[in-house]
Amino acid sequence: MLIKNIEDKSIVWFEDSNEYIVVEPIVSEILNLVKNGTNREEVINSIAEKTKIPKPTIANLVDDVTSLITTSNSNPKEIKKRHIKKPEIFYKTVFYKINDLIFKIDFATEYELYLVHPKFAHLEISSVNKYDHNFNVFNDKNDTALIVDNEFIGLWSHDKVHYFQGKFSMKIVELIHQKTEDEWMGVFHASAISNENEAMLFLGDSGNGKSTSLALLQAGGFTCLADDFVPVAIKNKEVYSFPSAISIKKNSLETLLPIYPELKTSAEYNFKRLNKIVRYLPPQNSNYTKHLPCKNLVFIKYEKDSGLICHKISNLNAFEQLVPDSWLSPIKENAKVFLDWFSELNFYQLTYSDNNQMITTVSKIFDNEL
Repeated sequence: MLIKNIEDKSIVWFEDSNEYIVVEPIVSEILNLVKNGTNREEVINSIAEKTKIPKPTIANLVDDVTSLITTSNSNPKEIKKRHIKKPEIFYKTVFYKINDLIFKIDFATEYELYLVHPKFAHLEISSVNKYDHNFNVFNDKNDTALIVDNEFIGLWSHDKVHYFQGKFSMKIVELIHQKTEDEWMGVFHASAISNENEAMLFLGDSGNGKSTSLALLQAGGFTCLADDFVPVAIKNKEVYSFPSAISIKKNSLETLLPIYPELKTSAEYNFKRLNKIVRYLPPQNSNYTKHLPCKNLVFIKYEKDSGLICHKISNLNAFEQLVPDSWLSPIKENAKVFLDWFSELNFYQLTYSDNNQMITTVSKIFDNEL
């Protein structure tokens, strides 16, 4: 268990479940005492000496906290492994070039191709005889299977296919940046830009316009580092590039077509499970080795006819929005680094309707003028 005090609350991380919760200071103190082996009666007496809370109430609270620890420390059910057989013939083989690496990706059916290729189509090259890594994606008993360089990575049911997509992306990130999974602090469901000196993350609920904002900022002179999948390394706490295209929803085309006319003829994909129709815009960035420090996270929202609103928000408010959609390392040392990194960031809420005002405001945040 790790406890980090932020503002007037405490963030608690439980190792076995890799779960973060925000608690009141009194709960944090009880957790600390229980963690250090203090018996129940001593915990109750210690809290009673410092507060005016009746002992029976404290006793109930101590029991609830102890129960919380027990629940959070329960081990998740082990996924049963089974023998799988790689297909002898694949529906389609695609080659992608990322930096100096060539990836050969074998797809067993059109369905598996559809899960991956749209985001990476801009990286496709002609067939070659020599390649650096080989991914096999296929269906096994209604589960999607992934093998990388002859190593079995995992199986995912169709209702968990987004986890497969996350793992596929993670393997790409590991290989292009030469870092294993335990060398990453986390991956954030965000967009990332840079001004060549540092990075900035944009977050927001689906439909708030973070990818559209990313495309606008790219046209405004900033570099797209990543869209939807933003990895941060543990050693240097820097944001790393991810080579997927920017996903553009149908309702953003009117705004972006004058800037990116190529979107008019781009392929359109209907993701029924996610209830969205998107086209993909290749990032204007061919150097996917970039990694930069980040000190600002912006929760961004496009709102028609809104005046520009930009203000700092509390770390706790940001934490409650950031963590549920993120993959965070389950390793204790990495969790501690994440909590320390997070506590030093600046968080903003930016609502806008005027694109130029938004770009100007982002420049000011980069320049520490807000």
